[in-house]
Amino acid sequence: MRNSDLFHIPVMPQQALDLLRLPLGGVAVDGTLGLAGHAVLMAKALGDSGHLIGIDRDSASLVMAQERLASLSLRVDLLQGSFSTLDRILTSLKVGAVDGILLDLGISSFQLDDEGRGFAFRLDGPLDMRMDVSFQGVSAADLVNTLKEAQLEKIISDYGEERFARRIAAAIVMHRARTKITTTQKLADIILRALPHGYTRGRIHPATRTFQALRIAVNEELETLERGLEVCFKSLHSKGRLCVISFHSLEDRIVKNKFRFWGGEKTGTILTKKPWVADDEECKGNPRSRSAKMRAIEKSLPK
Repeated sequence: MRNSDLFHIPVMPQQALDLLRLPLGGVAVDGTLGLAGHAVLMAKALGDSGHLIGIDRDSASLVMAQERLASLSLRVDLLQGSFSTLDRILTSLKVGAVDGILLDLGISSFQLDDEGRGFAFRLDGPLDMRMDVSFQGVSAADLVNTLKEAQLEKIISDYGEERFARRIAAAIVMHRARTKITTTQKLADIILRALPHGYTRGRIHPATRTFQALRIAVNEELETLERGLEVCFKSLHSKGRLCVISFHSLEDRIVKNKFRFWGGEKTGTILTKKPWVADDEECKGNPRSRSAKMRAIEKSLPK
């Protein structure tokens, strides 16, 4: 079995294909390629005469995705970058509008399980969290060791929706006054000690929301999503479709509001009145899918 087969189960794969409705011989974009779980299925739908474009900020994911897609006959272009620059990417490939775009906004288990990336605290590692180490300068360690207490509190509260953000930010600032915070388990321990005892017995680890908040801030995920949705929608053919899978309420809110705006001005037709979610069977086999929400929109014909 190849390495790329070990780590990734695509979320709601058939539902995504049903919503995208890719034409045989068409052009499609997986704007968050990951390990190509969705992209393999998209490529098969496009057929040998189709064209698949895959984009990811993580160079390691691109290498593994290339392995998974190598045996396919259609044209495949894989590029390191962000879907928020899709317009420039399409220009560089001499491609006009496309038929379908998929954005899966989740972080893969492949990335979470790499202790060197610092996304999680199950394994101790450097406090990094950058999706693209080669191009990004600011790490999670930079944020926790340099931001003012009020700035940390705002990030943890806004992006992590953590009700004890003030206590956590104060604990971080107090600890870093003695020694720099550089590892994931050290930060998780600081968070744990800052929280009321009863709060640490919930379903998720008490550090989860803070780690999520720092990851979002480090990678500017919400800003990228705002810009990226605009660029992706403009890059569609008339009747082309954009499908987005989000895993966080802030992401889903951005997607919902953008889709409502396009639907309201009659430039798009919303295909999902309510977000699609994974069924019980999928959630059992892939716990990551429990928090997934899928929305899709079709670009309207010009008047």
